[in-house]
Amino acid sequence: MNPMMDPVHAMRPGVLQLSSLPPLSLYVHLPWCIKKCPYCDFNSHEFRDGADPVSTQDAYIQALLADLEASLPLIWGRSIQTVFLGGGTPSLFSPEAIERLVSGIRARVRLAPDAEITMEANPGTFEKDRFKAFRQAGITRLSIGVQSFDNAHLKALGRVHDRDQALAAVTEAAQVFDTFNLDLMYALPGQTLEGLTQDIATALAFAPPHISIYHLTIEPNTVFAKFPPALPEDDLAYDMMDRITERTGLAGLERYEVSAYAKPGHRCAHNLNYWQFGDYLGIGAGAHSKLSFAHRVLRQVRYREPALYMQQAMKGEPVTQSTEVSRQDLPFEFMLNALRLRAGFELADFVDRTGLAMTSIQKGLAEAEQLGLIGRDLHRVWPTEKGFDFLSDLQALFLAEAD
Repeated sequence: MNPMMDPVHAMRPGVLQLSSLPPLSLYVHLPWCIKKCPYCDFNSHEFRDGADPVSTQDAYIQALLADLEASLPLIWGRSIQTVFLGGGTPSLFSPEAIERLVSGIRARVRLAPDAEITMEANPGTFEKDRFKAFRQAGITRLSIGVQSFDNAHLKALGRVHDRDQALAAVTEAAQVFDTFNLDLMYALPGQTLEGLTQDIATALAFAPPHISIYHLTIEPNTVFAKFPPALPEDDLAYDMMDRITERTGLAGLERYEVSAYAKPGHRCAHNLNYWQFGDYLGIGAGAHSKLSFAHRVLRQVRYREPALYMQQAMKGEPVTQSTEVSRQDLPFEFMLNALRLRAGFELADFVDRTGLAMTSIQKGLAEAEQLGLIGRDLHRVWPTEKGFDFLSDLQALFLAEAD
């Protein structure tokens, strides 16, 4: 057996001692979109004219399920708590295709009875009753990539939808789903504080249970990196963040993570598992996994190019890279996730999830506390307001533990 997929190889003795395994999620990557956005650095590919959507979807779903089957020995006996269909634009796939995918997943793994099954959707793929059909296909939570309700900003961001399509899509999602998320962006080219305030007001008028709001950043290897737009100054961006926190708070949404706001009972369980350093199996082109075993934590990457991925998945060899997270890197990897949460983390969870002793982070914690970036007691560590504002600096303190 390929050692990258061999559970015996993964279970061999090693330097870590994990007393138990964390919760496990499943991420499914659907890589196609109508048009690549100039700010996007995800593994997404424009759907080519002339390609048959039905046969492509069928072939890709077969590959996903073959990938899942090949991965089963690595997660044997573990139940899946959450499923997330990301992209690309998963809502390009037909409701019938999504139903086949969800049914295929249910047939192969043990899903928790109340498993959250999220799918990302783009208003540019919306037509009446489409979201309702996704709900009937087994999706329990929709995440809609609105980004803005302002046509000028949507055009600047290269989005394929306009304000009216966004309004129609969110209207149907609010009618059909008990819980859904709106993705928004701020600090956009030419955006004013008043414009941002109007975007937030429009979003909040739908009483969304969850909003994710991201600062537009220029990522390497994107069109915006090559042709950078003029973005608002940092002071204006900070004012925008203050306005977002103020308005979402008045609407009953709590900022529980750096970019996530939710009403009680509507936090994203899938993302929480990432931030709490849980495990996730990623299937699909370019998908990443983090899997824990008794003596090691492994990271895996699937083949990135969709056609090559499908070919390899059908052979039962979807993984192109498998690496063991070193002892030295584990504290930083844990903090990179856990310190994004407003509530921080339990000290016992650090020991359980990394298999390391508390002494491995004492120096970093002491320095962070001295700088006013964290608060802590005997059981828990959490970022302060200052820690939230300077999160990268806080997380970087734990890189020093690599000596």
